[in-house]
Amino acid sequence: MSAASLVSLFMAKGLTLATAESCTGGLVAGAVTAIAGSSAVFTHGFVTYANEAKTQMLGVPEAMLAAHGAVSPEVAEAMAAGARAHAGVDYAISITGIAGPGGGSAEKPVGTVWFGLAGPDGATTHHKLFQGNREDIRAQAVAFALALLEQAGDKA
Repeated sequence: MSAASLVSLFMAKGLTLATAESCTGGLVAGAVTAIAGSSAVFTHGFVTYANEAKTQMLGVPEAMLAAHGAVSPEVAEAMAAGARAHAGVDYAISITGIAGPGGGSAEKPVGTVWFGLAGPDGATTHHKLFQGNREDIRAQAVAFALALLEQAGDKA
């Protein structure tokens, strides 16, 4: 999946998108906005690395973060829904995970990434356990996020 094909698809269908990124730090937004003409589809990129940013910028409840942790399906869904609501777009993708090399645990090892996808029909979550170093994990997360958005655009 490429950002170019995603931008072309969203342009053809008149769809808009936003991103809410934690462990990828804006890499999905960067991939999309590297494509000429992406301003026709891309409106907002929220980089919410800290929990406080997730709460302040996306409306993720502090209690949810305390109960489930930032790397969870609940937070991924709330991030995507918050980004969609704040940006007023058709689709929003969120990414929250542990890119490493530290920060992992038995329950959430390095490479654990949760994705949220919010669209007109609600929000869904997706879990992946990526392998490799920090750059590998982040690159795989970006590719998966772009693929999720393209699948949503295909169905729209």
